Amino acid sequence: MPFRLEPERTFRHALAQPEGQDKAQGGGEARAKIGLWVCSGSALVAEIMAGSGADWILIDTEHSPNSLESVLAQLQAVHGYPVLPMVRLPWNDVVLIKQYLDLGAQNLLIPMVNDAEQARAAVAAVRYPPHGVRGVGSALARAARWNRIPDYLARADETISLAVQIETAEAVGNVDEILAVDGVDAIFIGPSDLAASMGYLGQQEHPEVVSAVERCLAAAQTAGKPAGVNAFVEATARRYIEAGARFVLVGADVAILARSSEELAVRFSDPGTDDAERPAGY
Repeated sequence: MPFRLEPERTFRHALAQPEGQDKAQGGGEARAKIGLWVCSGSALVAEIMAGSGADWILIDTEHSPNSLESVLAQLQAVHGYPVLPMVRLPWNDVVLIKQYLDLGAQNLLIPMVNDAEQARAAVAAVRYPPHGVRGVGSALARAARWNRIPDYLARADETISLAVQIETAEAVGNVDEILAVDGVDAIFIGPSDLAASMGYLGQQEHPEVVSAVERCLAAAQTAGKPAGVNAFVEATARRYIEAGARFVLVGADVAILARSSEELAVRFSDPGTDDAERPAGY
């Protein structure tokens, strides 16, 4: 039984659509895609997050207890929901990229891409020869539904979106060249590592860090490519959306559970606890 390709489940397709106009932005621009981080490694939690009404979720393998098997289970769990799943890999590695593509990840986020050469390596890793170096194993792969998708090898690029992460001062300096790489569909800015790289560890709200993020957002707009950013503080998220962010992570499953459970515990056991005494967000 043949299956059809699903390009509509890629970020490239979704971010090109004018639907979802935000009245708060005047109704003339596409609304930013709001996302939630899934770090727990649980398919059950991923499904809960997928049903939240968020536009997209980020299944993380860089800072989370995830493996190929657990990511596969999460992709299967969220498939029936109207949400775009993106998978962040632990590193810009041709073998890992091949494996996650083969198990059916359509939207990849590659961390710590610092220059155009590294961006080109990521692009090559997601494309079959002669345009890239992705290993051919479609008969064995869920991505091709075990060769039940007609012409998968010829049309695989239609099903894949690639975003690279800008999270060092070096990457900010090279952002125009990175954006110019053909095959980089979007950039995603990580203020936490960026702050550390700039000498402001733990200070994502430092004015110089915010300025660097906004410089990347402006560069993406000039290049005509979408940019996203991680921003758990609501005021910061809204500021970056106003500055041109097209997709934003506003929370994570583990952080939501941690903060909400703390709030409940304090409410019933120690109502006098000051907010300043509670752990900060990401």
